[in-house]
Amino acid sequence: MPDYGQRHRADPQKSLVGFVVGDVHYAIGIGQVREIVNPLPVTPLPHTPPEVSGVADHRGDVVPVLDLRIRFGLPPTSPTRSTKWILVDAGVRMVGLIVDAVSEVFGTGADEIRPTPPVGGGRDLRGISGVTNHNGLLVFVLDTKRFTEIVDDIADVLPPVDDL
Repeated sequence: MPDYGQRHRADPQKSLVGFVVGDVHYAIGIGQVREIVNPLPVTPLPHTPPEVSGVADHRGDVVPVLDLRIRFGLPPTSPTRSTKWILVDAGVRMVGLIVDAVSEVFGTGADEIRPTPPVGGGRDLRGISGVTNHNGLLVFVLDTKRFTEIVDDIADVLPPVDDL
């Protein structure tokens, strides 16, 4: 079984990978990011949540692919040259997140990430673990554990983890 545990980076100043979905800036902890790649061919799966585009073969791994535009209630768009996939660790499985663009890798201290504002609770939080300010913009930091929940929902249509 592949090891999808957190990876350690040499530069602690670079703690977040920033990206854009729609007009909003987001980030994910760099320790959860495996790789940033150009979009690959996707095979749709039946009976999956709307945000699950399907699965892709990435270097022999079957990777579930989530469209963050759909997840965040935005209309789907055709991929552009800026469209990227951020491959993240989600428990024991890697998940591909479709984003409109990757902006930069940047740093912030844990004390600079503020709690998520109360915006309705439950699904409306959309997996946001906190908010920070970077270059004068609000950046919403995502909780990759929420992606584990989605992947668990489709686990019965994916090959066993041991086969990856």
